[in-house]
Amino acid sequence: MPHATAGLVVVEVGAGSDDDLLAALDRLLPREQRLYRHRHGSPGHGADHVLPLLAPPSLTVPVVAGRLALGTWQSICLLDPNADNAVRTVRLSFLPG
Repeated sequence: MPHATAGLVVVEVGAGSDDDLLAALDRLLPREQRLYRHRHGSPGHGADHVLPLLAPPSLTVPVVAGRLALGTWQSICLLDPNADNAVRTVRLSFLPG
């Protein structure tokens, strides 16, 4: 993803796991503006710029027989707490293997 405040994760969604992910993110990267030198934008925007350390902007997932080779409960999710940008771009690349 060509964005400095977003990342991709493989995670179980539903059954509370997605809420747990967001709660853990809030604990690891608190939204308190005073904690960050990067202070422009909405409150907590400094934390948004640190997010790619935990959720990188790229992800590799094998494709087997034309299907994503994910576990039963796994989903690919875009993680972006940045409220300043409502539109995101995701680029897909397929490499033969």
